[in-house]
Parts: sequence; C-alpha cells; structure tokens
Amino acid sequence: MVSSSVNLDELCINTIRGLSLDAVQKAKSGHPGLPLGAAAMGYVLWTKHMRFNPSHPHWFNRDRFILSAGHGCMLQYSLLHLCGFDLSLEDLKNFRQLHSRTPGHPENHMTPGVEMATGPLGQGVAHAVGFAIAEKFLAARYNRPGHSVIDHFTYAICSDGDLMEGISNEAASLAGHLQLGKLIMLYDDNGITIDGPTSLAFTESVQRRYEALGWHTQVIDGESVSAVDHAIEAAKEHKDQPSIILCRTIIGYGAPHMQGTNKIHSNPLPQEEFEATKKAFGLPPEISFTEPEEALAHFRKSVSTGAQLEEEWNEAMAAYAKDYPTESKELQDAINGDFGDAWIDALPACTEKIATRKAGQLVIKASFPYLPTVIGGSADLVESNLTHQDWRPDFQPDTPAGFNINFGIREHAMCAAVNGITLHGATRGYGASFMVFTDYARPSLRLAAIMECPSIFVFTHDSIGVGEDGPTHEPVEHLTSLRAIPNFNVIRPADGNEAAAAWKVALQSTKTPTLLALSRQALPSLTPGTVRDHPLEKGGYILDEAEGGKPELILIGTGSELQHCVAARNILQAEGIPTRVVSLPSWFLFDHQPDSYKKSVIDRSIPTVSIEAGSTMAWPRYSDAQVGVDRFGLSAPGDLVMKELGITVENLVEKAKQLLASK
Repeated sequence: MVSSSVNLDELCINTIRGLSLDAVQKAKSGHPGLPLGAAAMGYVLWTKHMRFNPSHPHWFNRDRFILSAGHGCMLQYSLLHLCGFDLSLEDLKNFRQLHSRTPGHPENHMTPGVEMATGPLGQGVAHAVGFAIAEKFLAARYNRPGHSVIDHFTYAICSDGDLMEGISNEAASLAGHLQLGKLIMLYDDNGITIDGPTSLAFTESVQRRYEALGWHTQVIDGESVSAVDHAIEAAKEHKDQPSIILCRTIIGYGAPHMQGTNKIHSNPLPQEEFEATKKAFGLPPEISFTEPEEALAHFRKSVSTGAQLEEEWNEAMAAYAKDYPTESKELQDAINGDFGDAWIDALPACTEKIATRKAGQLVIKASFPYLPTVIGGSADLVESNLTHQDWRPDFQPDTPAGFNINFGIREHAMCAAVNGITLHGATRGYGASFMVFTDYARPSLRLAAIMECPSIFVFTHDSIGVGEDGPTHEPVEHLTSLRAIPNFNVIRPADGNEAAAAWKVALQSTKTPTLLALSRQALPSLTPGTVRDHPLEKGGYILDEAEGGKPELILIGTGSELQHCVAARNILQAEGIPTRVVSLPSWFLFDHQPDSYKKSVIDRSIPTVSIEAGSTMAWPRYSDAQVGVDRFGLSAPGDLVMKELGITVENLVEKAKQLLASK
C-alpha cells in the first residue's frame, strides 16, 4: 500500500516514466529524455488541473493540451492511456510501429486525445495561440451573465528547441499583445538539446524575453509536484496575460549515468542503464509496461470526473438554451460545423472585370454575415489582401468578440494560429498575405495538410503580374511547390465567379486546407455565373469546346492566363483549328475526379498546351507543351513584365502551332 499522497504522487509519476521508458526501449527508437524529466509536470497538469472527459475526447468545453515538444510524445501517450482514453497498453507497446496509434510524433487524427500534430519545433506554441484566440472569441461572443458556457484553458508543454524557433517568438508576441490569459505554457527548461548544453547557442534570459512580450512568468523546480501545482494555480489568476512557467527539470531524470546529458535525448538506453533507471523508479526492470494498481486507480478517476464535468456542462448548456435560445442554437450549430445554406445563397456572381482578390472581398461582404464564427485577418496587408470584415470590430483585448485578427507581420505564426483556430472547433480560421510569402509560412501550411485541418489561406498578388515590386515579390515557383503538398488544395481562380466558387469549396471543406491564389490585377469575366454549382468544384472543366468537329488542340489555363486561352482559341478557330479551352483552377480537385471525367476534359491523345505565369516544371503531367516562367521576374508595370516574359496570346498561339507541326 502507498502510505501518503506524496508517495502516491511519486508512484504515479514513476509509472509515467516507466511506461515511457519501456515503449522507447521496445521500439528501439524514440526520445526518453523529455518524458523522464517532464513526467512530474505532466502528472500535475493532467490529474490536478486539466478538465477533460476520456470517454468523449472531443467534449467541447475541455481544456486543450498541446505537447509542442512532440518528440517527447511517450509522455502524452502514457498520460492518455493512464487517464482512460481509448489508448490501450497494447497501443503503447506498438510505439513507432507501422499503422500504430502511437506514432513517433503526435498526430491528431490517429490518437484519441491528441489535439494536433507536433514535432516541428515551435509549431505547438504557435498553434496554441490559435486555440486560445478561439476560446477567447467564443467566450466573448456567447457567454452571458450567469452563463459561462465557454470557459476552458489551453495548456502547452514546450522545450528549449521550441523557444529557439522563430515561429514561437512571433506567436508569443501576438499572444502577449492579445492578452490571452487562458493560455498557459510549461517550459521544460532542462538546458540540453541534441548537440549538448543550450549554452552552445542559447544563453538569453527566456524569462525576461517573455516578460517583455507581455507574459506572466514564473521560475520553479519542475520536478516538484507542489511547485508545479502552485505555479499553475497562480497562472490561472492572471486573466489578462498568457503565462509561461519555466520549469527547471533534469532531462532523463533517474538515469544514473545519463541524466542531464544530451546522450539521453533521443536514443534508447543501454541495457545496464535502462535496468538501473527502472530500479531507481521502484519498478522491476525484468517486467515491462507495469501499471501499479494504486497508480492506475488514481489516474482512472479522470473517467468519472470527466463524465461529471461534461454532464454539468450539458446542464449548463440546457439552461443557457432556455434563457438565450438564439445564441444557443448559433453556438451549437457552430460546434456541429453546420453553417446552413444562407451564406451559399448570398455568394455573389461577378459579370464585370475584377481582380480575384476584389471578388474575394465581395464574397466576404456578402456571405460572412451568415457565418458567425469565421474569423481571421491578414499579416499587415489587409488593404491589399482585401480580407477585412469591415462591418465588424477587430479582435483586440478590449473587443474580444471581434472578427478581424491583426496578425502583424508574422506570416508563419499567422498560419499556425489559423490552424489552431480551426482545430479548436466551432471557429473557422483564415489568414492572408502575398503569395510570395508562403515561403515564410510553408511549415504551417504543410502541417494543416497533415492534420486534415481545413484552414483557409488567402494569398494574393499571385504572379509576376505584381509588376513594379520586382522579383523579390513575384512568385514564380510557388504554385508548383504548394501543389506538391499532399492533401492541400491550391485554387487559382480565373475570374470573379471562380473566386466565389473557390471560397465556397474552401468553406465546405472538412479535412483539406485550401489556399486561394488570387490576382492583384483585374481579370475579365469568363466562366459561368452559377456559383452554387460552379464547375470549378471539379477542379477542371471545359470552358469553351472546339467548333467544327473533334478538337485538334487543347489549351489549358489557370488564373489570369485563362483569358489568353480564350483569345488564342478564337485565333486558332478562325484558322480552321478546332480548339478546346480548359480551365484548371485546382489540380487537387481535378485529380480526385473519376478517370472517365478527367479524360473527357483533358484527353492526352490530343495535343495540349498549358499557360501559367509560373514554373512549368510540373505541367507535363497535363500538357505536351508549356508557356510559363522558369526564371525570376522583373521590376516594371505588370503588363509589361508579362509581355517581356512571354505570357501573351501571341506566344501561346505560336507554341500551339509549333506543337501541332511537330505531331
């Protein structure tokens, strides 16, 4: 029997350590250092502070937990299993194995209780800011006197590496400005990274930096249960500041010869060290994956406690619905992801010449009044991106129910925060910048795709048509690079109608992020005005069919270059060459169509030419000849740059004739 609560705490912490150590040892790979050193803070957080229901991991008013230091995921897996989530001991034994529910870094759609995929350092910190934004917005919008139906914290555990990455500083700066008091971060301050002590490269005062960023800070002994407990309680009291708790820990705690060194960061222990470490924890080294009954019983209290917490919240929601039926229905619909149809009916058709960024602005103005929890903004480019909900207030400390987030010049953190907003649930996030700056944000875009997170990214000024700003601001390789990301829908609309349809696709997506590549310059109206059932939803379609028989040539265009296909077709048709024009705004959507449909649109037995003001590298999958830009751009008015680099009707006609002559 365990004789005191202190001994019970120690038994539970050592149970976490033992399971984590055994899993890494069995897998012959993994990161034992963090789970051993951070077990105490994980135990205190999960058993004494966090509100969750293991039987219903997606209970809406749960606290969110993010392990930003995702390499230490056995800490999280051990806690999930011990607390009664649907993660078995067998799952722990399959750590890092093929198709396991316990992959080498956390993945939200594979493991119950995991909120997001982490591992790329700094991302968890930045995503946590998005989660906290969502909670603050929803609480301000829906809570009423006597009815705090939205009331939860976002907790994160981060490492030295997380805080070295630039994205975490971008995000922390934003969080401090926004006064996200429901965001609490525990910093596993063990002074060790892969190469050795942090003194090799990281000697700043993290505490003073975060104080300067507007955070509440504490420095504690991270191996002390009482110190961690009291620090979290203190952090909760700082309603107008995010909190960081610098937990001084020992990496690989308990390993007699390796603790406190970089040798225990990311390798299984030598057998002798492994056995000695388990003995130090009072666990039999010859028996793997032991769960002392008293420890397991203590952890499993979370099951009944969580069920009670959810039941109490359901009762609170019922009382809220009685007093505020309109707000209750709106909130419940948002939680269920039900946007209704009114916003679709409001989508504008565009018959005039218009920039697709401007068409996007019209969509926002017409449809977003019917979307009460779609929030977002721009990386200090709102006047250029045209993504402002100008009839609604900004999201600021004194207006937390505002819809417009001023992300500042922080593209990387913006996209991560947008993901956090979307993953949180009930809210849908969007962010905007210039297309060329996707380079600053790519890891967050990629994570959205991995996490099956349907964030919306609006990137305008999508080609060399940017013009005078020159090659540093003219995206050339970006479309090709972004299309290469699996489960990532890049849509480059050709006119206002396609732009409206693209927004519809983005807002209806449930597992795929969408990037809208929008033009700076005005484009003629070319495509059908039936936005509700626009053929863009198939990714590619026949815009103009050949006249005078079967097509002898197919011209494919996207975005601002589709107009050149239409003009070139008219010239070729006049010369007796039956020509089909295909609009291909989304390769992702098109590739998901049946083969029969794809062949009916792009028949590779027919000579095909594509035109796009960007890299031609990937276009041979659809076309036999290409008109594009395989060099950096120029500084001059956009139409002159286009002409100088061959993005013209004349060049397209010439390329088409050359192709036909070669057949």
